[in-house]
Amino acid sequence: MRDEVVGCDVGGTFTDLVRMDPASGRVTLAKVPTTPGNQSGGVMAAVAEAELDLARVALVVHGTTTTTNAVLERKLARTGLITTAGFRDVLELGRRTRPQAYGMKGVFTPVIPRDLRLEVPERMDAQGRVVTALDEDAVAAAAARLREMGCVSVVVHFLHAYANPAHERRAGEIIAETWPEAHLTLGHALLSESREFERGVTAAVNASVQPLLERYLSRLSGALAEGGYGGELLVMGGNGGMVSADRISREAAKTVMSGPASGVMAAAVTGRAAGVEDLITYDMGGTSTDVALIRGAQPAVSNEIEVEYAMPIHVPMVDVRTVGAGGGSIARVNAAGLLEVGPESAGALPGPICYGRGGTRPTISDANLLLGRLDPARLKSVEGGVSLDTVRAIFDATLGQPLGLSPEAAAEAVVRLANVKMAGAIRMVSVSLGADPRDFALFAFGGAGPLHACALAREMGVPRVLIPARPGITNALGCVVADLRHDYVTTLNRPLDVLDMDELAAVLTRQEAEGRAEIARETVQLKEVRAVYSLDMQFIGQTHVLRVTLDGPEITRAALQAKFEAVYWDRFHVRLDTIRAAVVNANCSVIGARPDMDLSALIDAEGRRATVAEALRDRRRVCFDGAWLDTPVYRREWLPVDAVIEGPAVIEQMDTTILIPPGDRAEGDAIGNIVVTVGGAA
Repeated sequence: MRDEVVGCDVGGTFTDLVRMDPASGRVTLAKVPTTPGNQSGGVMAAVAEAELDLARVALVVHGTTTTTNAVLERKLARTGLITTAGFRDVLELGRRTRPQAYGMKGVFTPVIPRDLRLEVPERMDAQGRVVTALDEDAVAAAAARLREMGCVSVVVHFLHAYANPAHERRAGEIIAETWPEAHLTLGHALLSESREFERGVTAAVNASVQPLLERYLSRLSGALAEGGYGGELLVMGGNGGMVSADRISREAAKTVMSGPASGVMAAAVTGRAAGVEDLITYDMGGTSTDVALIRGAQPAVSNEIEVEYAMPIHVPMVDVRTVGAGGGSIARVNAAGLLEVGPESAGALPGPICYGRGGTRPTISDANLLLGRLDPARLKSVEGGVSLDTVRAIFDATLGQPLGLSPEAAAEAVVRLANVKMAGAIRMVSVSLGADPRDFALFAFGGAGPLHACALAREMGVPRVLIPARPGITNALGCVVADLRHDYVTTLNRPLDVLDMDELAAVLTRQEAEGRAEIARETVQLKEVRAVYSLDMQFIGQTHVLRVTLDGPEITRAALQAKFEAVYWDRFHVRLDTIRAAVVNANCSVIGARPDMDLSALIDAEGRRATVAEALRDRRRVCFDGAWLDTPVYRREWLPVDAVIEGPAVIEQMDTTILIPPGDRAEGDAIGNIVVTVGGAA
């Protein structure tokens, strides 16, 4: 009988897997090193470590960094662009901003180089009226030229195609006839909104990663099938929902931020179950740190994400901000004699020094080891590993001596600087958006997150830290609990006072119908299908938009005006009564909600001891703010579910280490979370 559900997330350093058996309630976990050259190797290694019988698995949901890494590292498929005459440089001109706002230099590499961006005669105006007819012979010639130049993927991106896609569709037909093996992306089909730069970059990213994702998913699907899996492979999208592998390979840009999104969805589900629905999520892995905001157990989703400078990907994604500070982030002293941490990472290979796989450069994980916060015997490393003296000697030579510090003081400086960077990311999703961190709890996960969470909470004034039962595999858990989700965006770009409200309702209704039809094609068990409606609005003359949620597809003009003004006031505390409002985009998210999962299944009840004292594994000296304190070390799986622990303390488990500083108080709850009350939060 096939009834098990498997979630697998590939991170920069580790690949994590969770297997849930609904019948028995049994949970199986696995954590193995990521295989960067072929991520499917790490997935299958996790399957082997978990000793899975794939013939019993009903559903595999996968979170991947394939597309994100390809974009950030520019390891993309050779892609060509066919665009409106006179506009091939839109992707490079962008918004005429600079990589560093106050800097005089910077580097920007467009997704598609200029020699592969070709123009053809055609033109629509903003109302969708034909200004210049499409030159079909020019389209065929451009496609032939790109094919000769070695392109495997092509983008058709015409001006104002969102208003009238007829020319893009016809160009696509011509390319499909003459170049059938090409991976083809039509800009309007992926993103039907105004702003040609953002729409063009999104389409270019999609085309550039589509062959890579398709090849990877095909390889992974084949490996799973060879192992006995007979179900469908589902992939996490950046919007926090899962989509079939066949569909997502055509819309590859929607998997950017797939991995971080799955962790946020797991946080939302866990927070709801724990009765803590307002969260700042804090996911510190081996390569980077991702943070996001959750209100009312609903993660913020935005279609205006910029993954790096001049790289806007305007498909709906969970609003996650990333900084280059992870356990494997490398610390160095720069030419000016200043300490820097990240964004360069040691990754999975060679990894930090303490992993014993050949790493020779100091990292955040090595710093935590020197400070007594990590036990070298419990790290995921090779047999034998390296000695603590080896790590200390490298810190002394590369950081301590240049900075005039002892190795331990240099390690503490590395941790403090990393915390400053991560606190900045938390401010981006909270303070910069008008949210007070004191009104939220910090949800700490990732292999390294619980080590730093309490210090960050104290820095930001966050009163509580919520640490889930399995912090190091939370992203994989997010794959298990994720819903099906399809998001639709249609540009209207009309002043509210002249907008046809019946047309608005018709657009939203049409989007909902399309989403319900897509979900109906899936074979996943669902408890309900619901639609969420919203509009992107602005005052005329403004550049950025605000999201206004609706109760249904129908609304009066006056009610919509009032809703927008309320949202604007909440964000800026300003009223602009004399300026007209405009509706830019109509949005509908159709969500197929899966049955709830019992999170208490993550608790290993068999090994629990009767008292906290019986869960004590060891004692060791740990550094807190320059002071070395004798600190108890507990095994989390031995702790009573309702344990209460006063800091200082270290709590160890298979997938992470939790640090409870002096003055903080940790308490267990009924579903296996540890809730830390932060003493002296600012």
